[in-house]
Amino acid sequence: MLVLLPPSEGKASSGRGAPLKLESLSLPGLGEAREAVLRELVELCAGDEDKARDVLGLSEGLRGEVAKNAGLPTAGARPAGEIYTGVLYDALDLASLDAAAKRRATRSLLVFSGLWGAVRVNDRIPSYRCSMGVKLPGLGALGAHWRAPMADVLPEAAGDGLVLDLRSSAYAAAWKPKGEVAGRTASVRVLHAPTRKVVSHFNKATKGRIVRSLLTAGAVPQGPAELVEALRDLGYEVEVEAPARAAGKAWMLDVLVTEIH
Repeated sequence: MLVLLPPSEGKASSGRGAPLKLESLSLPGLGEAREAVLRELVELCAGDEDKARDVLGLSEGLRGEVAKNAGLPTAGARPAGEIYTGVLYDALDLASLDAAAKRRATRSLLVFSGLWGAVRVNDRIPSYRCSMGVKLPGLGALGAHWRAPMADVLPEAAGDGLVLDLRSSAYAAAWKPKGEVAGRTASVRVLHAPTRKVVSHFNKATKGRIVRSLLTAGAVPQGPAELVEALRDLGYEVEVEAPARAAGKAWMLDVLVTEIH
């Protein structure tokens, strides 16, 4: 099982670990594209601060993020699972998982990123600010920048098992499973059952709890149909829309939540 996650805007500080080593990151086929984004981002943020804030969409209160980006090559690095914070990652709470569940998380979780493309939770990265929606002056829109390298690398990373896609739309634009891989991909949204509407906070929190439940239970569904069964066994209310046979499209799963928390 490969679980595709969005990053979080909020991130923990880099700390005092050893600096980033791009060559040590998972999915080495993304290395050249990573180098290009890192170079452009550092150059942008080492120059005109106001221009950098405008490009990155940062408010005055986030001015310090520009200097942080400028120092990325020498900043300390920590496991990505410690860097990403926010609602989804608080609910997932990787640090409190038992040893077996942590090993499953290392194997199965893939966090998408405007800067790194995608990283595993044990990849060591510094704290940064660069969303997938950014358009860097020398590279253009990052979603488009990542599509070709992702198309080369992600099908192999997906292997022959289930792909559970929990990404937001901006990050989903960087790689869309196709063909046979799409047929074993399940995209999930979380709906408030009484209103049938998505509410951002509990959508993220519930996705974090879903991943934690699967990791803790040691569930290894082989495809979308088995995922539906596993989630229902874990106590989730799931509605499913299966694509037509051989349609090469992902399954769509709605997880219904009554209480917002």
